[in-house]
Amino acid sequence: MMKSILTYIHGIPIRINYIKNLPYNPKLKQFTSDKRKAGFLGEVLFWKQVRAREFHKIDFDRQKIIGNYIVDFYVRTLGLVIEIDGWSHDNNQVADGLRQKYLKSLGLKVFRIADFDVRNNISVVMKDLEDFIVLHYKVN
Repeated sequence: MMKSILTYIHGIPIRINYIKNLPYNPKLKQFTSDKRKAGFLGEVLFWKQVRAREFHKIDFDRQKIIGNYIVDFYVRTLGLVIEIDGWSHDNNQVADGLRQKYLKSLGLKVFRIADFDVRNNISVVMKDLEDFIVLHYKVN
């Protein structure tokens, strides 16, 4: 059986890993709009790198509701959550741990990056994201 290829990163085929039927809390919809409008710098800078399929032709969603959480970015075709940890995550390790455990229980992978790194080392962040995707989604 041939696995469906989403894209290639540096010649390495990346497989589709679509997670179906994710839980969704419609009560959070207004919060997603508010978060987008707030435009935190790290999220805006990251979005400029990935919007309109500019990053290896991969489609990213911004402020995606999954269960009772809003994740910063989501790649539906990979089942990949990208979280940019800024000041709101300081002293919040327990809540972040529960959130990450929940997301992983749904079969999702979570890539966490520091807001500081996005603002100051975006090229390194994008390389780390490439490496993460290759590690977890390359065709075997």
